[in-house]
Amino acid sequence: MSIKAGDKMPDGVLGVMTESGPGAISTDELFAGKKVVLVSVPGAFTPTCSMNHLPGFVERAAEINAKGVDTVACMAVNDVFVMHAWGKDRGVGDNVMMLADGNGEYARALGLEMDGTKFGMGMRGQRFAIVVDDGKATHVAVEAPGKFEVSKAEAIIAAL
Repeated sequence: MSIKAGDKMPDGVLGVMTESGPGAISTDELFAGKKVVLVSVPGAFTPTCSMNHLPGFVERAAEINAKGVDTVACMAVNDVFVMHAWGKDRGVGDNVMMLADGNGEYARALGLEMDGTKFGMGMRGQRFAIVVDDGKATHVAVEAPGKFEVSKAEAIIAAL
């Protein structure tokens, strides 16, 4: 069953690059007492993710933060090294926290995994954006297959 607005976010641990190398952040550390926009993309360096989805949140981070959001985070079923390199490549700076869901465990816990084996990508996370307020999902926007509408930055800003 997929997460929906009003549900508590599941517990989990995501990878994050620190100054001293690969690290981890618990969902409690990420969400407790904060308003967070969690964006998920099927894969780093893929066309829509790299050219449209992530850049929209990077470019509009100040506008999103001005609406009371503490953190914009981008998650993908990739390892922490790939997520860090992708963030550097896309110039995210401090605008977006890059999170690795290396084995897809958090995407599964959300009920939002995607089977990309026919594209040679294995199991991934669907394209979505969730607004989380103190650990509770307040807005869940999951894209239909092949679409890029409800989870883009403009749609999330309108929902905030």
